[in-house]
Amino acid sequence: MNAVKRCFQIDSRDNVATLLEDAEQGPVEVLGATRGGIEIAEPIEMGHKVALQAIAEGALVMKYGVPIGIAARAILRGEWVHLHNCRSQVDQRSSAFDPHSGAATDAVYE
Repeated sequence: MNAVKRCFQIDSRDNVATLLEDAEQGPVEVLGATRGGIEIAEPIEMGHKVALQAIAEGALVMKYGVPIGIAARAILRGEWVHLHNCRSQVDQRSSAFDPHSGAATDAVYE
């Protein structure tokens, strides 16, 4: 029997929540500031963020009640929010990082 996976929303202004365990596509319980449920669109690893609502391209990604980045493209409710669809407000290179390793994809190695 598979228990419903969980994520945690820190502040009611947050449009993302953090997964408390690895989760496959399907239902996830939202704990914290807002309680309820969400269907995640893809597998998301523990510690990573899921969009609690649609986030428009260029809109702020909110966590801890403060902006932590900008949506680099439209993000759907239930999608994984990470380096592939979120960029830094201060580091323009952040959108060129590999989402799994964090390595800069624009670096030339010889």
